[in-house]
Amino acid sequence: MPRILHLVDDTTPGGVMRVIEHVTTNAALSARAEHCVQVVSPTGPLPPVQADVIVSHLSLSWRRLPLLIAFRARHAQVPLIHVEHSYTEAFTALNVSARARFFTMLRLSLSLFDRVVAVSEAQGRWLQKRGLVDAPSLQVIPSAVDLSPFRAVPRQSGPVRVIGAIGRLHRQKGFDILIEAFRMLPDPDIALHIHGTGPEAADLAARAAGDTRIRFFGHAASPAAAYGGVDLVAMPSRWEAFGLVALEARAAGRGLVCADVDGLRESGAGARFVRGSTPQDWAGALTACLNDPLPAVPPPAAFDPCCDGWLRLMDDILQPTAMAA
Repeated sequence: MPRILHLVDDTTPGGVMRVIEHVTTNAALSARAEHCVQVVSPTGPLPPVQADVIVSHLSLSWRRLPLLIAFRARHAQVPLIHVEHSYTEAFTALNVSARARFFTMLRLSLSLFDRVVAVSEAQGRWLQKRGLVDAPSLQVIPSAVDLSPFRAVPRQSGPVRVIGAIGRLHRQKGFDILIEAFRMLPDPDIALHIHGTGPEAADLAARAAGDTRIRFFGHAASPAAAYGGVDLVAMPSRWEAFGLVALEARAAGRGLVCADVDGLRESGAGARFVRGSTPQDWAGALTACLNDPLPAVPPPAAFDPCCDGWLRLMDDILQPTAMAA
């Protein structure tokens, strides 16, 4: 049986690791190949490995580029795939000043791989628009996790009373914007529940200080239970390659209001999009949700485009390898 090795350099609990777990434990994918995960140093050399296909979930940077070149040379006959979990159009606009240099790094890094996987259509279009990946090498495979626990969450009806923010407490997620927006709402009977951990925890707690309507629940040991305790899920992300929380919220039948950026634009029918990124913009959007509750969000189809995409990619990659053998 072919061996597919997934390389990971950041095991922080969150969406990426859950997506990798979903792919590597899927029954249909496991029937085609043995999927293994190997954790590597985020800064050191990449070790020699034995595999029929190598899948990179690594962060790309100038520091990593020479290490990737050496790794490619050592595994010249092995198909290499890279999954781009991080970089997007909005990320670049907000975080990159020397953009020509940044695009050069991405272009050189991605050219080392036989295939590049974008996790949303928006990210894929951006990669092509910027000339970072040749079209024949690019495949869009949306991220996913096992949605069965979320589909089992009891549905709720009635007015929105509890707004949920679920995810890593990081600047990317925009929870600082959400807290400031929520504090502008005068209704004493609404609540904001924040589930997650991360580097912004202390700052967010300081922003929420004095407003007893805002509660922090820490790491969600049961993500499905977190959705069960809220009426509406808010995603004010500054950038987002793919909105995994949006997918889970839809599966749980929760209302969804999200930023109009990157992969979040593909959050499906029933989502309400916020074009601005100020607390005032979000206060207005939340007020609209409180006064005019969102309709029931259609759940994602039972069909899993993530695993189906990986099945097609593996068939495409492994077939030439088998013929050559």
